[in-house]
Amino acid sequence: MREVYELDVYRLSEELSDIIWYDFDSWNKKTQNTVGYQIIRSADSIAANIAEGYGRYSSPDRRKIYLFSRGSFEETKSWLRKLIRRKIINKENQNKYKGIIDELGSKLNAFIKTTRVK
Repeated sequence: MREVYELDVYRLSEELSDIIWYDFDSWNKKTQNTVGYQIIRSADSIAANIAEGYGRYSSPDRRKIYLFSRGSFEETKSWLRKLIRRKIINKENQNKYKGIIDELGSKLNAFIKTTRVK
């Protein structure tokens, strides 16, 4: 069995959370205190839930935790939309985020579908 950190879906979720982590430092205090800490937690939770689910024994347990990961993914996208609307994230960075979000979303859904509940 592969290690969780070898999975594309996990690697992409880590990449997304790392980009958010480092972008946070360039945001003003208002943004950091309102949206910043929450988006860091939701983005970090995507990979953390993939890892937790990957370590579970039964398919129903794994699937339930992977669905939490998808919830965190949707929350992260919500925070990103707010940051874009509020002009905190510039056009160049929007494209960077969009590429990762698009790829991660499809891979996360496919990954969840591979976990069959019996």
